Amino acid sequence: MEWTAFPRTFGLFVATAIAELVGCYLPLLWLTGKAPAWLLVPAAASLALFVWLLTLHPAASGRVYAAYGAVYIATALGWLWIVDGVTPTWSDFAGVGLALLGAAVIGFGQRAG
Repeated sequence: MEWTAFPRTFGLFVATAIAELVGCYLPLLWLTGKAPAWLLVPAAASLALFVWLLTLHPAASGRVYAAYGAVYIATALGWLWIVDGVTPTWSDFAGVGLALLGAAVIGFGQRAG
């Protein structure tokens, strides 16, 4: 990955993760009796958006999805903090840091040759 593509790719990863989280969180609310069944409609739309966003990623490869996984972890912990109101622990932050470091190694370690 080139440095110039990083902001766009990272933003796309975050948007994809949010769509995935919303698409899974809304059915959870319904299944636990905290929300009405009509929330399954926006949940399905969010999951459809998630799938569409996956098609916009730089390449459909295990390497790209491995890097996306790290951004998903970070976004999920942000969701935990903002939406669920649970403050992440030091080990959560350390784990996210390690995952993002791993994603950076994956993304920037491959040079076109």
